[in-house]
Amino acid sequence: HEPMCSWPGLPYSAQGLVQQLLQCCDCVVMKFRPCIDIHEGIVKQIVGGTLKDDPDGEKPVTNFAATQPSTFFAERYRDDGLMGGHVVMLGATPESKKAALAALAAYPNGLQVGGGVTAENAREYLDAGASHVIVTSYVFHGGVLDSARLQGLIDSVGRDKLVLDLSCRRVAGTKEGEQPTYKVVTDRWQKWTELEVNEKTLQDLAAHCDEFLVHGVDVEGLQSGIEEPLVMMLASSPIPVTYAGGVRSLEDMERIRELGAGRVDATIGSALDIFGGPLPYTDVIAWHNEQQKS
Repeated sequence: HEPMCSWPGLPYSAQGLVQQLLQCCDCVVMKFRPCIDIHEGIVKQIVGGTLKDDPDGEKPVTNFAATQPSTFFAERYRDDGLMGGHVVMLGATPESKKAALAALAAYPNGLQVGGGVTAENAREYLDAGASHVIVTSYVFHGGVLDSARLQGLIDSVGRDKLVLDLSCRRVAGTKEGEQPTYKVVTDRWQKWTELEVNEKTLQDLAAHCDEFLVHGVDVEGLQSGIEEPLVMMLASSPIPVTYAGGVRSLEDMERIRELGAGRVDATIGSALDIFGGPLPYTDVIAWHNEQQKS
């Protein structure tokens, strides 16, 4: 193993936890997880938290809108052998649903799908080719987790086909040097819940799903750097977990690998050149393939 490293600004105890995870996880390899975000039937990259429920309100801040269909990206991920990417409908309109189903058909069992998923329609997406369904808003009521709805989803599709989306925001008021508190947000990331994303939550909910997907909403789409404390905490998950938000370079991917002890996969959106950004997708694929060799 490499000698003990240090991460300036992180508590000594937290650095020790990361090192312990590194030492016991030789078989765990970080992966790049691709994404296809669909809004109004078009593949887009939207700044986190700017998508509102009010159709007459402000329009979302859009970093990128593709001219290619969703199938273009699904086929590329398929051809590059990338598994476990996510297709997210940012508003499950008929146009977005059609585009999502087309992506699933282009890459059967290679993509997860989320956005408007319920116990009633989840099976439809699996039958259409999704490897998993991703859920968040459906399992929350009045800001708390609805255990009955969660169990209904498990009864409908099985725990092994379920990804819980625990996308979250920082709670205001954290003092410098303190560990931030993160709480799940739902309904286009506009509504706060009472559920804190922490080690206990990850341990408890791992018994009810196959994976977690966690967007750091405050940095999503901004290419401003990752939520480092969140990534560190996600490393405690006993099941696969994918982090998204703020990744802008391969250095950020390396940082996630270090802080997450190889246990946290990551998504890159707006920064990729296929989504109008500066980071070559081919460089990310090369980096991902190199990780798989280790």
